[in-house]
Amino acid sequence: MNPITFKLGGVPEHFNLPWHQAMEQGLFQEQGIQINWQDYPGGTGAMAKDLRSGDLDLAVLLTEGMVADIVKGNKSKIISVYVASPLIWGIHVPANSNLQEVNQLADKRYAISRMGSGSHLMAFVNAQQQGWDPNNMELVLVGDINGARQAFQNNEADVFMWEKFMTKPLVDSGEFRRVGECPTPWPCFVIAARQEIINKYTPELQQLLAVIHQANQAFMQNPQAPQLVAEKFNLKPEDAATWFNHTRWATEATVPLDMVETVIDTLHSLDLIPEKPEAASLVANLTGVQQS
Repeated sequence: MNPITFKLGGVPEHFNLPWHQAMEQGLFQEQGIQINWQDYPGGTGAMAKDLRSGDLDLAVLLTEGMVADIVKGNKSKIISVYVASPLIWGIHVPANSNLQEVNQLADKRYAISRMGSGSHLMAFVNAQQQGWDPNNMELVLVGDINGARQAFQNNEADVFMWEKFMTKPLVDSGEFRRVGECPTPWPCFVIAARQEIINKYTPELQQLLAVIHQANQAFMQNPQAPQLVAEKFNLKPEDAATWFNHTRWATEATVPLDMVETVIDTLHSLDLIPEKPEAASLVANLTGVQQS
């Protein structure tokens, strides 16, 4: 029997190591599934766009970005939480900047990878938490972390928010300076699939989720995991260990509806989505287990 092939996208970051390990070990192939993995340095906004166009079947993306794009018409559904812990966003400025504290950043130029990306949405969430009007921020589209580096060097942006451990080498080297942190108020990554794929391949998606959740469990129990992360992503061993100890991967296919509701409420309060749909309308429950 020919394997079912899924086009799957994710960021080239440490969070996705369980996928790569499962692929290298042939765990998906054992279930008759072929994964064509595509790295997305541009992040969630780029993946959401390719889910819409059909260039991707599934993606591992930031929760807030996927929720926002589904509300805006993306014909995909969230099928599982992937990383259950929050993402710790570092708030960065150029190392030689005069900006020293988060409270100085209210009306500055924010580098974002693209509209609808995590770096865009979380800049607004952070502004709300600080009591600022997000509309006073100037947004500078930079594509990815390398674009942000260029924007800082060319004095085209003042602030850049990105996962703090991925940017840690740039902080250590004296290129970036981290002036604060902003954790997401919800689990940070979800797995989403196009509705057409869900309709056609529900049993295969159930198998795929079972494989990745087992891989997540194995990764969390692997004493070598922090060292693997340090080597692959050029992190200091102590930074990799800190990140690893703060990260919890999902080990079952659940999507808490109260969590989705919190994301919807937050995005709507920031005028980032036009309406507040029922949380259940954004989720495909493939397990038959009642979501709460």
